[in-house]
Amino acid sequence: MKAVVALGSNLGNPQENLDIAIELLKNASEFLAVSSYFITAPVGGPEQPDYVNAICILESDLPALDLLSLLQGIEKTLGRERLVHWGPRTIDLDLIQYGGLLSKSAELELPHPRAHERRFVLEPWLEIDADAVLLTHGRVDQILAQLELNP
Repeated sequence: MKAVVALGSNLGNPQENLDIAIELLKNASEFLAVSSYFITAPVGGPEQPDYVNAICILESDLPALDLLSLLQGIEKTLGRERLVHWGPRTIDLDLIQYGGLLSKSAELELPHPRAHERRFVLEPWLEIDADAVLLTHGRVDQILAQLELNP
């Protein structure tokens, strides 16, 4: 199934952190595309440095929770510590969408519950998939246009 994964980092060397995470994803899945790196201001949480963000698209046959475990394993490998909610991090890998799966379990919500509000997810996704559709919300280009009208 096609998976959309958001990557972000604002500690250490953020670009290098994304580079390493992408290489690990390439080794663990059929990697289809990665966006440019976007520099974005943090959303919520304490005062912290800007983020480097990207989106990648991959194919996987793993069950959704196993793919989530893979992403969390990469975060752990790169030193991710969950100390402050929405705080700074060496790496953050979020499963935004996985095929046509809809989930509201405690372990995994699909599509990601705040993806439609986050320019740092939508802009890089649209860059690599002009026809992207966020399940339950619609075309990514239209969602992004609405965000620009109502910043």
